[in-house]
Amino acid sequence: MKVARLLLPIGVGLLALMMLLASRPAAAQSCALCYTQAASSGSRMIQALRSGILILIVPPTLLSVGMIFVLYRKRNQVRAAEDDAPDPDSW
Repeated sequence: MKVARLLLPIGVGLLALMMLLASRPAAAQSCALCYTQAASSGSRMIQALRSGILILIVPPTLLSVGMIFVLYRKRNQVRAAEDDAPDPDSW
């Protein structure tokens, strides 16, 4: 049991490291049209592009965090209900 508790953080750390290293080549790919449009535009267009990126990133992130919060709360409610339930083997 103690070995499993020790290996869990190590495994999570290795998984996170592998995910970070795997995303490196994917981040290097970019759309040539987007790059040329952004390079030839003025400061207003660049600011609009940055705002658009934020608008596309923020809602899914907030939804994901909200879903994790709800699932965490429900998990605690289910565990509390299981602890309060009578043991069927004791009959």
